[in-house]
Amino acid sequence: MSTPAGSAISNLAASPFVWGTATASFQIEGAWNADGKGPSIWDNFCRKPGATHLGATGEVACDHYHRYAEDIALMADLGLQAYRFSLSWPRLLPQGTGSGNPAGLDFYDRLVDSLLAKGIAPWVTLYHWDLPQALAARGGWQNPDSPKWFSEYTRLAVERLGDRVAHWLTFNEPQIFTGLAHRMTLHAPGHNLPDSELVPLVHHVLLAHGLSTQAIRACARLAPRISWATIMLPTTPVDEKDSELVTASRHATFRVDPAGHWPLSHSWWTDPIYLGRYPEDGLAGLGQHLPAGWERDLATIAQPMDFLAMNTYHSRARAERAPDGQVRFRQENEFGPQTPRTHFHWPVTPESLYWGPRFLHERYRLPIVVTENGLSTHDWVALDGAVHDPLRIDFLHRYLRDLMRARAEGVPVQGYFHWSLLDNLEWAAGYEHRFGLIHVDFSTQKRTPKDSAHWYREVIRTNGARLQD
Repeated sequence: MSTPAGSAISNLAASPFVWGTATASFQIEGAWNADGKGPSIWDNFCRKPGATHLGATGEVACDHYHRYAEDIALMADLGLQAYRFSLSWPRLLPQGTGSGNPAGLDFYDRLVDSLLAKGIAPWVTLYHWDLPQALAARGGWQNPDSPKWFSEYTRLAVERLGDRVAHWLTFNEPQIFTGLAHRMTLHAPGHNLPDSELVPLVHHVLLAHGLSTQAIRACARLAPRISWATIMLPTTPVDEKDSELVTASRHATFRVDPAGHWPLSHSWWTDPIYLGRYPEDGLAGLGQHLPAGWERDLATIAQPMDFLAMNTYHSRARAERAPDGQVRFRQENEFGPQTPRTHFHWPVTPESLYWGPRFLHERYRLPIVVTENGLSTHDWVALDGAVHDPLRIDFLHRYLRDLMRARAEGVPVQGYFHWSLLDNLEWAAGYEHRFGLIHVDFSTQKRTPKDSAHWYREVIRTNGARLQD
């Protein structure tokens, strides 16, 4: 089953592959109320006492709104082939609906044109969590009209940019902006909804995805390639030669536990889109909360996708043999001290970038693009003026070797986007975590490419052959 990593990389070095980085509007743009932009739910959430680390806000962030030309020059120096970024809904539609904001539309025009001038393909995410506050005041995603709001916003964006943008993602990590924001209170808007309210909300998001996909295909002038970015934290087998552990890992990865943290599940979200149905184990415990007529919506939700975008950082659990020979699962907080962890305390599990793409492709039979992967480490500017981050280099080296192994074994992996281009606002964790290839001094906005940026540039230049080193 397995292929030695070195030979896998060597065999694939000449194959087409897209190398990029990713960001999100609220995390980098700043200019929170400039040029007619309206407030988002995250602007409001950051002002709640104790909601974010040290009261961090996105008012300035990386000031990308004013410094995008400098940032694109850095992207070009990295040799990036693609750049994934999100549009700010309240920058384009300050009230969430109605007339577009000319200054906001002009900003994204300039951004896209500048990327294309440097030979960098724009990959646009329509929603990366910054819902207009004006729509939150009308119920946000709980409102049955929210799918229509999102479709209207999509049409505005695609009519403006669809002559130059070919790659579109409707949503980023819906599991997170529903589960952490509407059940666990950790993200904006900070709600704790019962299943009777959260299940319909999730259905509205799924329907919004379907309507948005239809709008993209109706309005785009370039032939669009469409997906959405799901968070993929697979269960992985300790011994990949043990077929029972592999089967158990696959089943656990897609299992829905209605009594557990079901909003963070995989199949409750991805089965309706890619298979046209909700998973049976989820329906058994949650189906009674779906809105009336939900069955009729499935045809709209299940629009054909061109690829499957996934964000992977680590394994959620591992399948192993108990002393009595039975299969058991060790959760990520039980991996033990032998497992290295990032600054975010996430386990370092390179195998997740092998099994995640493999399990998704086996279930849904679509090409895979990794749209986020990376880690937070303790980075600072050294006395020599450089930023030395050997742990990030080692992390990426390990994860990318496993991704290339999946590809060598037949999983059609078509691209990789590192999270993130820049150190940025890590949502409620504020500025404590640094995920970027480029260090940002948030007091001066000075950018310093880290050692990992130079390493990644060589990976791109050699189309992955550098991974053999």
